[in-house]
Amino acid sequence: MERGKGLQFVGDSRVKANNRKPNIPKDYSEYPGKTEAFWPNFLLKEWLVGAVFLMGFLCLTVAHPAPLERMADPNDTGYIPLPDWYFLFLYQLLKYQFASGDYNVIGVIVIPGLAFGALLLAPWLDTGKERRPIKRPIASSIMILSFIAVAYLTWESVAQHDWEAAAEQGMIVEEVEIDMEAQGYEIYSVQTSCIGCHGDNLAGVPGVGPSLIDSELTVEETIEIIINGIEGTAMPGGAFEGTDEELEILAEYIVADGQPEE
Repeated sequence: MERGKGLQFVGDSRVKANNRKPNIPKDYSEYPGKTEAFWPNFLLKEWLVGAVFLMGFLCLTVAHPAPLERMADPNDTGYIPLPDWYFLFLYQLLKYQFASGDYNVIGVIVIPGLAFGALLLAPWLDTGKERRPIKRPIASSIMILSFIAVAYLTWESVAQHDWEAAAEQGMIVEEVEIDMEAQGYEIYSVQTSCIGCHGDNLAGVPGVGPSLIDSELTVEETIEIIINGIEGTAMPGGAFEGTDEELEILAEYIVADGQPEE
């Protein structure tokens, strides 16, 4: 009888297979120091770096919370919107002559399209196996130029923006109910120079005219300002159309914050 002939081998599920290999990275001796295992080496490093930046952003949000502004008013044509900080470089780009006005398409589509397109094509433009930036001139140049452009435009946008005017136009003003049935409001409402700058509720129009609520002026001082205006400001003089009696009624109404007399 030949050896092994007629014999049958039966497997036993209770016997564990001993062919599993431990999670040992492959041998990358062909490229020493140039590559490594994706899991867990590379991925763990990415997670650690991401966690550090995330904690940094969380600390910034706690230390410098985003300011809240008043409710948006679509009728306020004087409001100048400001994008979030990560879009400030694009906001600044649109201020330059070659990217605004008749050339808006260049600033909105062409330049950003070329920049982001170059970043997307970077892996295909540079397929070398080197990991040192100096050995990857195309990818390194694109990243350095992009970083410099974004940093410069963001800095210029912050430096040139009128932050005091922005804080004033976004200031939350407590709404005060005024007496719109009073004779003073009737006189106020027909004065286009008054209601156009200070609003229909005396609360002011951000970027145009200040609020008249809680004014510390007397009736005489209010009349003086209405007649002569305030030099160096947008408050004109001689714009009131009415009699002296109406002027005094209007001044008393403004000083009383539009509230009915008790």
